[in-house]
Amino acid sequence: MLPFVKSSVVKRAFVYFAVFTLVVVLSAYLMISVDQRVMPTEYFFGTLLFFVICFIAVFYFEVGRPLKIILIQMKALLTGKRYKRIYTNRMDEIGIIAHFFNEVTKSFEKVSMDIKEGKRMLSELEIASQIQKDILPPECPKVPGLTIVAKNRPAVELGGDSFDFITKGDNTFIYVGDVTGHGVPAAIVMTMVNTLIHTFVDVYDNSYDVLVNTNKQLKTRIKSTMFMTLLMLRWNSLSKKMTYVGAGHEHLLIYRAKAGKCEMRQSGGIALGMVPDNSKLIKEMDIDLDEGDVVVLYTDGVTEGRNMAGELYGIDRLKESVEQFANEYGPEGIVNHVAQNYSNFVENHIQDDDVTLIAVQIMGENLKGELGSSSLLSTAWSGESTAKK
Repeated sequence: MLPFVKSSVVKRAFVYFAVFTLVVVLSAYLMISVDQRVMPTEYFFGTLLFFVICFIAVFYFEVGRPLKIILIQMKALLTGKRYKRIYTNRMDEIGIIAHFFNEVTKSFEKVSMDIKEGKRMLSELEIASQIQKDILPPECPKVPGLTIVAKNRPAVELGGDSFDFITKGDNTFIYVGDVTGHGVPAAIVMTMVNTLIHTFVDVYDNSYDVLVNTNKQLKTRIKSTMFMTLLMLRWNSLSKKMTYVGAGHEHLLIYRAKAGKCEMRQSGGIALGMVPDNSKLIKEMDIDLDEGDVVVLYTDGVTEGRNMAGELYGIDRLKESVEQFANEYGPEGIVNHVAQNYSNFVENHIQDDDVTLIAVQIMGENLKGELGSSSLLSTAWSGESTAKK
């Protein structure tokens, strides 16, 4: 706390000067009164010189020397050299200056520590971000009967969107999820869900049991305010059948190649982590698909993207984009062109949510093709497609 000025150095200097002057005058008067032979002028100036020297000495030790100490430390601070705190019990102007210097240096030290801590945390976030990127699939898999394309762009260093492709025997599980919030908490929940799903896919051969057990384990480990919406597809390469299970996620889009139209189906269910037991709240349902049909999965970062005018990209605009590009391009072209269309819409408006988009096309005798390894690149979200049907 800043001390109050209880004794002013200026006042003390004035008192010293007045006392010295009074002493000089009285001394001269007394000496002249006692001894008339003493020369008044000589004695006066001699005595005055003596007391001036005394006054200068007192002023130096009271004001000059303390100020010099403070100035030396200030110069060291301003030139980036090592400096020391100034310890004093003085309650005058000199003490105030010393106290102010100490408070300033204390603030500088705190700022310096905050900067170092910020750099350390930034380094850890970069490491965590890289780990998270390594957890997400680096490229789309080649699955018999399917062509899969995906794109992802996190809004911050650590994202809450998750997606993966897991093949076990004849079944391939494809899912996309979105954790509430952003940053470290969302990334931790996302990683937990990914790990749990991989664990239960090795145990169960259907999406329903995988998500019921994932929810049960997740609920016991996270706060009630954290949950994850998810939509999972399961493709059986032998039966050529696809099913899906929704856990409170965005609508499922299905592009019908014969009709050239995109239909919307509710994912249903309840988000993972909201209730201890979701076994009666989710259901695995069939999707009737023909050759050339495309199933589109996405997170709300796509539909809730805003442009500079504050308008939402929206589900209707997404459907129109899918229909427009699906008529001419394959799944890679759908994802890339929708991504480009989305980026053109939002322009330079900062997006505060992660964005994930996945297209899965049913292949057959008349539709054959291979997907390049560069299909999934989060840094190429706005890239244009060159893949044709």
